[in-house]
Amino acid sequence: MTKRWTGLIVVLWVCLLAVRPMAGHAHDGGHAELAARLLPSVVSIVTETEVSTRSTSDRRVNPFEGTPLEDYYWRFFGSPNPDQQDSNPRSMPLAQGSGFIISGDGDIITNVHVINRATRIIVRLDDGTEHEATVVATDPKTDIALLGIDAPEDLPTVTFGDSDDVRIGDLALAIGNPFGFGNSVTAGIISARQRDIRAGPYDQFLQTDAPINRGNSGGPLFNSDGEVIGVNTLIYTPSGGSVGIGFAVPSNLVVHVVSQLREFGRTRRGWLGVRIQEVTPEIAEGLGLPAARGALVSSVTPDSPAEKAGLLVGDTVVRFDGVEIGEMRELPRLVAEAAVGRDVEVAVIRDGEEVVINVRLGELEAYEAGDDEAPHPDGEAQGEGDVLLGMELRTLDADLARELGLGEDAGGVLVTGVEPDGPASRAGIEAGDILLNAGRVEVRTVGDFARLLDEARAREARSMVVRIRRGEDAMYVALALGE
Repeated sequence: MTKRWTGLIVVLWVCLLAVRPMAGHAHDGGHAELAARLLPSVVSIVTETEVSTRSTSDRRVNPFEGTPLEDYYWRFFGSPNPDQQDSNPRSMPLAQGSGFIISGDGDIITNVHVINRATRIIVRLDDGTEHEATVVATDPKTDIALLGIDAPEDLPTVTFGDSDDVRIGDLALAIGNPFGFGNSVTAGIISARQRDIRAGPYDQFLQTDAPINRGNSGGPLFNSDGEVIGVNTLIYTPSGGSVGIGFAVPSNLVVHVVSQLREFGRTRRGWLGVRIQEVTPEIAEGLGLPAARGALVSSVTPDSPAEKAGLLVGDTVVRFDGVEIGEMRELPRLVAEAAVGRDVEVAVIRDGEEVVINVRLGELEAYEAGDDEAPHPDGEAQGEGDVLLGMELRTLDADLARELGLGEDAGGVLVTGVEPDGPASRAGIEAGDILLNAGRVEVRTVGDFARLLDEARAREARSMVVRIRRGEDAMYVALALGE
């Protein structure tokens, strides 16, 4: 009996020794040391603006005005009555947000929508000290803003990681200022990469389930090494609070944008000068492409780098500067990140063959600064004409072009009506659209289109790809020929 109890005690003692280190590790708190090291580099941001007072108790303004979140704010927090206001200006809080320090002398990154319309920006450090900040430069297209404060001494800074190396399932640590409470730490994982949520032209968000709420905007998303891999910018929410779907601008894009903001006071993006669209399986078949990949050129801007280099409508861009283009949305980001004035090779599929074209890139911002909007045609123009593939068509002559506010040299075939549930309707063609091409062949009259349609049916094609103009935009559409 004594030996048996002695043996049992020894076994229990060994088990306790094995458990003690595990218990001690749990007590250490997993992310505690990492959070303690990172917190001093994260700041809280409070902004003020001059607004008109309201005669009721609702004196709020929308802190996200001019951003993709504008409609969400009023939906979740109630829309004010625009008639109940007077002209007496007063200073009032506009937004609470977050940011992080990237240089010891006081450079800080945050979101544009955090400081949008602010007349005064206060940055509160982790130790509670406050500094008034100035806006160095902003980039609304990526929602990245660069602020500056006068720092009395070297400030703690962050280190950037490589967002291209981030894997789904990796640890994600978010630090920010939710609801104005001050620096708070939340943890989760990377849920997805390269998310395109139609918030801007260069969407490639990291998605995380680390809880992010209003006020976290502009704060950093860290990896397990304590490196910034993203800037927390948006959340998806049906209620106004976190539901585990947050989006961060990837660090590699942030570094590129901030380096330009520091050097030039603005971004200087590469510009090719084309409008593009997705290559669907139907369009790929209709144009004889080997696969539904790449970016289809639907229009080329006059006097642009693309036109000067010889890119043509109907070309499908499959490689840019050595990088394969799988999806259409990859091309704008690659072009934007390329240096202005640089020569790059652009590979396109043209008439079934790969053609490599050398293009010297222009500057997007310089083009946009001088780009005047062209008049829009009247999409409700009516008239009788031939009906082909469910479209009522009329040749766009000089008189009709003048009537629609177009130049007298405008050509093509006007769609004056669309039959419900016909091939054109199912393809998304609308009255007011102008047919410009069938495949790569220019269409000037209804007779041209009818002849090309007959040729397509004679070779038993299942679809016909047409290029249309709608307002300022041109695009390709695949029409089924089964009817």
